[in-house]
Amino acid sequence: MIRAIAWDFDGVLNRCVEDGRFLWAENFERDTGQSLAGFQRAIFGEGFREVIEGREDLADRVRGWCEAVGHAPGAEALIDYWFKRDDNPDEEMQVLLARLKADGMAQVIATNNEARRAAYIREQTDWMLRVDGLFCSGELGLGKPEAGFFQAVSEALSVPPAECLFVDDTLANVQAARTLGWQAFHFTPETRGRLAAVIAGEDASPGG
Repeated sequence: MIRAIAWDFDGVLNRCVEDGRFLWAENFERDTGQSLAGFQRAIFGEGFREVIEGREDLADRVRGWCEAVGHAPGAEALIDYWFKRDDNPDEEMQVLLARLKADGMAQVIATNNEARRAAYIREQTDWMLRVDGLFCSGELGLGKPEAGFFQAVSEALSVPPAECLFVDDTLANVQAARTLGWQAFHFTPETRGRLAAVIAGEDASPGG
């Protein structure tokens, strides 16, 4: 029996990659006049886990890059540009979550995102109309696949792990959830068609 679902965000609810391309980055060089590869090295390189888990502010890292390359609009403008272009909701998943909410299913977002992105999701998208809460690594101080992340979500839901379904596109996270007693579904282009049936108890396959 599934009483609650914890949804990964990027790659499950949000379409962030297509054919191996990050959608937000498609026109980065045209729009900013800066090197995409240079930006990615500076932001996602060494120590980015510190950002993801809230020990470093994303804005400080972006600000350092802006100053280094002379990007006049500044960090806040660039982060706003990035987040808006990274907002690509999966319409099929929107419909599924709305239906599950109408049926009374408890649902939360459980994401490895830093606090600024989590605030964007809460305040500038309509995902919070479909879920009961959002848990992010940047606010919890630890992320998937660490056991503490899953424990925090399970305790907040007040539902035993065995009655929670975790849905993620990263296999290591799915495996970690299963180790902790969760039901878990590995969300991929090949498995996504079975997800609704798994939730309904019509398909016993965990996916992936």
